[in-house]
Amino acid sequence: MTGEQAERASARVDSWIWAVRLTRTRSIAADACRGGHVRVNGVRVKPAHVVRAGDEVRLRHDGRERIVVVSRIITKRVGAAVAAECYVDKSPPPPAREEVVTVAVRARGAGRPTKRERRDLDRLLGRPAAEERSRRARPE
Repeated sequence: MTGEQAERASARVDSWIWAVRLTRTRSIAADACRGGHVRVNGVRVKPAHVVRAGDEVRLRHDGRERIVVVSRIITKRVGAAVAAECYVDKSPPPPAREEVVTVAVRARGAGRPTKRERRDLDRLLGRPAAEERSRRARPE
């Protein structure tokens, strides 16, 4: 590709976002554009907006903002390794995942927990035992 061809190379923003794997499907990318979640160089754009090399694309998707600078234009979806070469990622790091909280699960139809199971649940959840709660409730 000559310099003049590279300068003319452009793609629709929804197609490019999908091709570089920022969204799973092209329709999700188009919906994000229509919903105002995509900005190119600071301006909200429609799905048919043309992107060129050097443009900054901001995409709010899945509770996270992705900020990428277009380094190469592609129109067909490619492998993840090749797609990563088509943009420079300037996004802030994703928030840390919260630790999974252990949830007590009872079999359906097992009835109320026994006294032993209640004590185990209290210990697991860090609550004071039932005896301590009843002592606090009665003033002496």
